[in-house]
Amino acid sequence: MDFNTRVLDRSHSKPVVVDFWAPWCGPCRVLGPTIEQLAEEQRDRWELVKVNTEEEMDIAQQYRIQSIPNVKMFHKGEVVAEFAGALPRTAILNWLDENLPDKRKEGLEQLLKDVRAGHAGAVDKLRGFVKENPDLVEARLALAQQLIFSQPEEAEALVADIHLGDKQGETAEDVRLLAAFMRHPADESPAGRQLTKAQEALQKGDMASAVKAVIEATTADKSYADELPRKVAIALFRSLGPDHPVTRDYRWKFDMALY
Repeated sequence: MDFNTRVLDRSHSKPVVVDFWAPWCGPCRVLGPTIEQLAEEQRDRWELVKVNTEEEMDIAQQYRIQSIPNVKMFHKGEVVAEFAGALPRTAILNWLDENLPDKRKEGLEQLLKDVRAGHAGAVDKLRGFVKENPDLVEARLALAQQLIFSQPEEAEALVADIHLGDKQGETAEDVRLLAAFMRHPADESPAGRQLTKAQEALQKGDMASAVKAVIEATTADKSYADELPRKVAIALFRSLGPDHPVTRDYRWKFDMALY
């Protein structure tokens, strides 16, 4: 078969899903009709190409097919997603929804680059994008993360229907926790005073000072408000990511504060 034309070249116009199979493979005979039916139902979104590994050994070797069935999604000439085994229809649908290229997601990525770069009006543009695409969970979550410390109620509302167990569930839970923290009432206990400092620093965008204050609160009273300082610190580090300078500078200090 002309793999370059049917798959690599075609994938620049429309995603191509390749089903690597063989006639002797029992699971392939289970998967085949299901994925063929889905390809017909969603022919406006992607195309299916079936590759018999017995007849196309060079192609199977090139793409390191060690077990079948093996399904790979090609976009712009590259493999962007894959799975092995005879997945049920629902699982394949989820795989397609998660991995098929989406022009909206490409637009979102550009918006997020502008937000991260601090471009004027970028957050307002993101809010407008979310209004136009309320079903795009990634967009709502990204906007919520931008609003946690300035407008916690709006941030919470944006992630209200994203639950633990969902793909973005853990991140949404962090948004809810941090939004609740921003409304936590002040008190004069040592831990409470430090958390008030952290709230004020977060409102100003001073992440390093906020994390430092949360660590001080953890040191002062680990059990304060159902371990709120510990939970806030973990949520902040997760939101920043392991490579952020604040995480690198303060994560070890937080770990020491716990023990």
